[in-house]
Amino acid sequence: MADWINTLLRSIALVFILFFFAKLLGKKHLAKLNIFDYIHSITIGGLAAILTLHIHINFLYGLIALFIWFFIPYAFRLLSVKSKAIRDVMEGKSTIAIQNGKIMEDNLKKEGYTTDDLLQYLREEQIFAVADVEFALIEPTGNISVLPKSNKQPVTAQDLNMTVPMKQAPQTVIMDGEIILESLANLGVNIDWLTIELEKIDLTKENVFLAQVDSDKQLTVDLYDDSLASPEPIELPLLIATLEKTAADLKLFALATDNQQSKQRYELNYERLQEVIQLVEAYLK
Repeated sequence: MADWINTLLRSIALVFILFFFAKLLGKKHLAKLNIFDYIHSITIGGLAAILTLHIHINFLYGLIALFIWFFIPYAFRLLSVKSKAIRDVMEGKSTIAIQNGKIMEDNLKKEGYTTDDLLQYLREEQIFAVADVEFALIEPTGNISVLPKSNKQPVTAQDLNMTVPMKQAPQTVIMDGEIILESLANLGVNIDWLTIELEKIDLTKENVFLAQVDSDKQLTVDLYDDSLASPEPIELPLLIATLEKTAADLKLFALATDNQQSKQRYELNYERLQEVIQLVEAYLK
């Protein structure tokens, strides 16, 4: 067999083998490499390169080495799911970098971090003063998790005793001009509903590169033609505007009439409608 054909066949086989290994290890292995994963990945990549280019090496022997370097770490990964002790050995533990606004210098040196490294991570979290940090941990992956002091954290709706509507992730209903039936089913709508919504903004699915529907059944689109402005949803803003106009009309009617009974009725309905607007305003804007 010609050398170039041998190299070609080895390369194709190893591409599929490494793809299988990556799928078997799972997404966590791809997203966060600990020290063990780092060494394991480099070694497997080196073995694959050697097997591809050094055709004088027996391919079967190379595969045995490759599978051993894969299955031993894979077995330890399965064990680490059930054992914290093994997890601590393989992945390591988190290290305190800042506590109560004070830098733990010895811990930084132990993990090989400089003060500049720490300050850079803090700036990436929009924190520019160490004194503003309640707690910071160096994770086994090398990232730094930061908890700002309570008076430096953003105000939430819960802090203000406000009730806000629950939101669900938007569903993509059109991608690359093709309708995604599964997303429509998740929303409890069908193609006819989508067609009607597109007609409201003078579009067909062929004009749409991407379309998403939120939990309020509001359709937003991105068009193939970037020179055109994407239409904005109008139903909910129009509804709140109609309610506010109706409330204003009731107030005007109350001011315009001399009949006390009618005036009281207009005022009562105005107040009731204002209460309704306050209740639904967060959902409609």
